[in-house]
Amino acid sequence: MEFNKLSEGFGAEVHGVDLRDGRIFEELKSAFYKYQVLVLRGQKLTATEYLQFARRIGPPEPHVIDQFHHPEYADILILSNVEKDGKPTGLADAGTYFHTDYSYLEVPARATLLYSIQVPSKGGETLFANQYRAYDELPATTKMKIDPLMALHHYGNRDDLDKQSRTVASVLTEEQERKVDWVRHRVARPHPVTGRTALYSVSGSSFGIDGMSDTEARALLDELKRHATQEKYQLRLKYGVGDVVIWDNASLLHSATLTDPQDPRTLWRITVKEEGRP
Repeated sequence: MEFNKLSEGFGAEVHGVDLRDGRIFEELKSAFYKYQVLVLRGQKLTATEYLQFARRIGPPEPHVIDQFHHPEYADILILSNVEKDGKPTGLADAGTYFHTDYSYLEVPARATLLYSIQVPSKGGETLFANQYRAYDELPATTKMKIDPLMALHHYGNRDDLDKQSRTVASVLTEEQERKVDWVRHRVARPHPVTGRTALYSVSGSSFGIDGMSDTEARALLDELKRHATQEKYQLRLKYGVGDVVIWDNASLLHSATLTDPQDPRTLWRITVKEEGRP
């Protein structure tokens, strides 16, 4: 197994790996928490094999948008701009803004996996931002201010609530909206495995802060978002067919990038939760 760094700060491309081989898991698991993003090129997996691997990382949680679940497995969400018989086959625009998956759940996401089935001729990259480093480089006074704070999270994108926008969080039905509620997570959150503190979901689904007015909370969260998404903290990842990408939601923000709706792109996504209460 060979690891090639994708940047100075985080991310690694893994070669010589077949995810169907269970013997490699412990080494991959260790590398996952070290590099935060792993890219395993050229895999050939069935939906069953893909899900079996994901379950070794943590318990999968089906996405609230259930109309685009894989026909065999609800734990797999299909991301696609492809239409069949005039109807979408998957979720076309998935999170084209910096966010953290499932931070709107009480027990949030440990890892997200994307398996690339169909790659567009241009675009379709994912951007990642290292929230360990973003926290580490905050002024000491800011750390003291935010360390005890609890942010209020809900499904959505606080920067865009326009349901007609391409950067709005994927629109839920009324029934799906009833399945999500407000939850609280620390703004500066110790990682549940490594113990290292990271800024947590300061962009995306964080809408307020306990004990602060909406105006004050929004101003602080926006300030932290601007800091946390600086280019120096980012990694841009391009996909090939058969690539499996795994990332650590507790230490990263990520953003999809918009693609041409006529340029076919399809991925299978699985998100697994942390074990127990964060």
